[in-house]
Amino acid sequence: MGRFDHLATQPRRGPADLFRWRVLDPLKGKRIKDPGGFVTPSRPHDADLVKSPEASLSWIGHASFLLTLGKKNILFDPVLGERIGPIKRLVAPGIAWQELPPIDIVVITHNHRDHLDAWSIERLGDRPTYVAPLGNARFLKAAGASAKIVELDWWETTGIDALEITLVPSRHWSMYMPWDRNDALWGGYVIRGPEGTAYHSGDTAYWDTFEEIGRRAGPIDWAMLPIGAYEPRWFMEPQHMGPEEAASAAKMLGAKHFVAMHWGTFKLTDEPIGEPPERARAAWEAEGGAAEKLWILDVGETRYLGR
Repeated sequence: MGRFDHLATQPRRGPADLFRWRVLDPLKGKRIKDPGGFVTPSRPHDADLVKSPEASLSWIGHASFLLTLGKKNILFDPVLGERIGPIKRLVAPGIAWQELPPIDIVVITHNHRDHLDAWSIERLGDRPTYVAPLGNARFLKAAGASAKIVELDWWETTGIDALEITLVPSRHWSMYMPWDRNDALWGGYVIRGPEGTAYHSGDTAYWDTFEEIGRRAGPIDWAMLPIGAYEPRWFMEPQHMGPEEAASAAKMLGAKHFVAMHWGTFKLTDEPIGEPPERARAAWEAEGGAAEKLWILDVGETRYLGR
């Protein structure tokens, strides 16, 4: 029994489901084939803005963002190397780790290796304060993080100078090693600063708790939500949203801006690499969202968040 099994998404997916997905479905011709040819858009980051104390948001790729808020540089789920295990990046990090500004805070949503990356933590070292859900300090320490680790439960808040950082629920699960499933908690973050409030969902399936997050922790200015890693739906539905669900989640949150993430960086699931942004744009339009409020950033793109 994992410590947080009672909070984990259901139905649980295990080895038999993986075997069906990876072996049986291809034998039956049921697996989606990526036509190929798509290249994830990327651009150089705005180095001057990133080095300044001005509020900004840069997409490094996957779920990794650099957020500057309250004159603090905050990294979300930093994955800064060329691969996670055997899976190589499709596009280089939007900001190379050597080019990052001094990092004040690192927030980790959960301990899956495409979010808690030991190689990246080792390079960030002991300068930042690390914020993570309950049970994750041991993984961070093993990767070289400092003693400045704050663990949070759902709805718990920590203050760092002008920032308030709250861990909020997500519909997901955790596992760093095969024997520690759900021993550590998972979640998303609401970070409130002088310039506004950012939300990073981490990995999550779709659920009605988005409304509660918006009500209790809002108003939210920038909601970073996953639009990729959703096929096959029978396997992924309990743990990852699709683009249509992400657009609906942004509306439920009451977010002023919907910032797409978790696509185009690693080939983890079956949907074509270039499909998520197309579907996200169509879904956002169907939700009545203004086009300029949907941010599907190029990898490396930096947006100024000042008012």
